[in-house]
Amino acid sequence: MSSKKKITVIAPKKQLSESDGVTSAKKLRVAAYARVSTEQDEQQSSYEAQVDYYTRYIQSNPDWEFVSVFSDEGITGTSTKNRDGFNRMIDMALSGGIDLILTKSISRFARNTVDTLQTVRKLKAIGVEVIFEKENLHTLDPKCEMILTIFSSLAQEESRSISENIRWGHRKSMADGKISLPYSSFLGYRKGADGRPEIVEEEAAIVRKIYSMFLEDYTINDIARYLTSQSIPTPRGKTVWSVSTVRSILSNEKYAGNALLQKTYTVDYLTKEVRKNSGELPQYLIEYSHDPIIDPEIFERVQDKLKAQTSYRQKIRGNSPLSNTIICGVCGGFYGHKVWHNHANTERYDVWYCNAKYDGVDKCPSPVLREDEIRVAIEVVLRQLGKERTKYTDALWRKTVEKVTVHPGGKLEFQLKSGETAFYQL
Repeated sequence: MSSKKKITVIAPKKQLSESDGVTSAKKLRVAAYARVSTEQDEQQSSYEAQVDYYTRYIQSNPDWEFVSVFSDEGITGTSTKNRDGFNRMIDMALSGGIDLILTKSISRFARNTVDTLQTVRKLKAIGVEVIFEKENLHTLDPKCEMILTIFSSLAQEESRSISENIRWGHRKSMADGKISLPYSSFLGYRKGADGRPEIVEEEAAIVRKIYSMFLEDYTINDIARYLTSQSIPTPRGKTVWSVSTVRSILSNEKYAGNALLQKTYTVDYLTKEVRKNSGELPQYLIEYSHDPIIDPEIFERVQDKLKAQTSYRQKIRGNSPLSNTIICGVCGGFYGHKVWHNHANTERYDVWYCNAKYDGVDKCPSPVLREDEIRVAIEVVLRQLGKERTKYTDALWRKTVEKVTVHPGGKLEFQLKSGETAFYQL
């Protein structure tokens, strides 16, 4: 094998003119991002100042084309998940609508190191630069990423420290017996001049009505329908009352003048995941913390009744063969057991209806079934098929029925364990 190298020069096919490789002057499309993490007055002025500053700053540069100032108010920077303004800006940049993004600092952009680096890398890959003014960092600079990683980690650590300080402050307040209610979504109270809960009589009357109706044997569903029919707004100002909202009012100890604190806790300061406190952290029961709307004895009677109903429902769900066998033909959900009351003659009877029927705005239109009607239906169906001539028993249902689909208009479709299908019209 020869040791001599052979080099062949391939001649160019085009003549390179002086203008080749030189791009014509083009204005950079520039946007800015502003964020404040709370909605307090001083932060509000900071937010408005940021928006005004970046609007004027970008428009004053003749080499820049102003796109927009994207912003988020009262949103934490530990995650980009719920920051609509931020996400719209990034989507626009990735689709080719922005060349340069200005922001005050890394902590305004994101306090999560992973989010910061991932976003910057995506933008850098398509030639979009981010300038962090406070740190004087330009992301298209080759040396930027290492420095950005350090600063982002510091911002994340600062966020963790702030979160820990706030959490410590809340727990110290709890231990000192100080309470604070979410007044904007809490029926019956407002913040008084002394900082303690103060009764709002117009709203307190609604709370008392809910408790009295429940003790008069109206179901929670009945109460929710009544409040909706009377055009009474919910604690959050909605027009339709849900079962869960009524149940929450009936079970909240604050209406009896007490306060159980730290019912929930934040698992992680980055994800903001909230969990029910089931013994992981201490709780603080502050008795006689404020004026009650409901007499404590009445409150206890309501709690006893709620517990009895829960115990009864659990017993029915555990023992009834109808549980998890009746399916809604409209939405596909399961039918659940309830007890209805006829207030005219104090009659109580068992009914089954779709769990989505009375909760929420989009109510399922499926029919309500009385349990005695279901029992008659299976007896008739089995007689028609020549299978059984005995009266209904739970054992009969378990032995013969696979599932029942409830169609609109009260048409029941029985699928039997024998593989046969039969229909019954209520």
